[in-house]
Amino acid sequence: MVLPNEPEFQQAYKELINALEDSTLFTEEPKYKKVIPVVSIPERIIQFRVAWENDKGEIEVNNGFRVQFNSALGPYKGGLRFHPSVNLSILKFLGFEQIFKNALTGLSMGGGKGGCDFNPKGRSDAEIRRFCVAFMRQLARYIGQDTDVPAGDIGVGGREIGFLFGAYKQMQNNWSGVLTGKGLNWGGSLIRPEATGYGVVYYVEKMIEKATGGKESFKGKKVAISGSGNVAQYAALKVIELGGTVVSLSDSKGSIISTEGITAEQVYEIADAKIKFKSLEEIVGNTASAAFTKNKVEYKAGARPWTLVEQIDIALPSATQNEVSGEEAKALVKAGCKFIAEGSNMGSTAEAIDVFEENRANQVWYAPGKAANCGGVAVSGLEMAQNSQRVSWTAEEVDNKLKNIMYTCFENCYETAQKYSKEKSDLPSLLKGANIAGFIKVADAMFDQGDVF
Repeated sequence: MVLPNEPEFQQAYKELINALEDSTLFTEEPKYKKVIPVVSIPERIIQFRVAWENDKGEIEVNNGFRVQFNSALGPYKGGLRFHPSVNLSILKFLGFEQIFKNALTGLSMGGGKGGCDFNPKGRSDAEIRRFCVAFMRQLARYIGQDTDVPAGDIGVGGREIGFLFGAYKQMQNNWSGVLTGKGLNWGGSLIRPEATGYGVVYYVEKMIEKATGGKESFKGKKVAISGSGNVAQYAALKVIELGGTVVSLSDSKGSIISTEGITAEQVYEIADAKIKFKSLEEIVGNTASAAFTKNKVEYKAGARPWTLVEQIDIALPSATQNEVSGEEAKALVKAGCKFIAEGSNMGSTAEAIDVFEENRANQVWYAPGKAANCGGVAVSGLEMAQNSQRVSWTAEEVDNKLKNIMYTCFENCYETAQKYSKEKSDLPSLLKGANIAGFIKVADAMFDQGDVF
């Protein structure tokens, strides 16, 4: 059931349905229509209060959630988000996307999402630890390595995962891979922090290769990236490594622009400062910083990067949902942008997606987040596998597996789009390909298990 007071979930639902209906899937195989009303309702929604004590000795109460959406392909898998904006609509949208994103990795993972309207900014480590213990006290009974394996998301990094895992272990008297994103010395996987950012770049590598017949790569391309958190940082570093020029990063207050190219040194400095919740304005304004005096970087308050650069070859939205509007999409096309891939979940509005899709004839190619950013959850799945075997793979091994997953994901989306598209095009709709490929895999499992009959 899609409720009118759940706009984010409604948007994600409509994206899937529109992709399926604007293809030959239901004509060729009508049985798949039966799946829609079943897969669109979570198997279980858990809502709970989180009462905890701040440093002043006062009791604060927050709202906690876990949406266990679909387990046809494996244990529920999806992150926990700690942010004031968290509500059931956002978590249902994220969980719904996660079902099909996880399916596209080829790994045995269902889809889920959770979180709390708690804001970790400005909190002491002691407060965050007490909050995490209180949160896990409510969640622990519903998760497990073969049931539901949460990970991190916005507001939930290595520190929070550590506190949550420690609380779970004490409550359950059980050391198991029940959370991913763990510390490297106690069960975490190498390349996990880098995975989403690296993964979106690997996906775009294949887009460029397919669109240009292997004649072009990231080398020499101007790449606009939004966000300045984990995903944006590692996407930027991988683009720089591959010879591209990163012209922007952003946060909730504004953007930094450099036509010469943001350097790896600057990205590392931003990463260090972000741990202390410093804004880009504060970081760039630090005149004592050698990194930001060597290379000119301009700060633009209150603006996203999409309209701030005259020439853009590639855009990687990597901040949050609906961060590219219809007008901004038009600006990107006007700036010469040929490849758009979402490092964030549902990073483009429906209007923006329409603009990108309408310009495929002009060699503009768009990749949705459920495909382009599945690298993060893919390496979470690899972390689960390492935990089960009690082994650790090298960074090179994990990176190679990640790259193969992203390349395979692209080929799956491309071939599915070609197979079920009503139009014939050298650049078929990856939006449709990703939605249809993920949906078919989940639907087939649901038929086999009797969830749909």
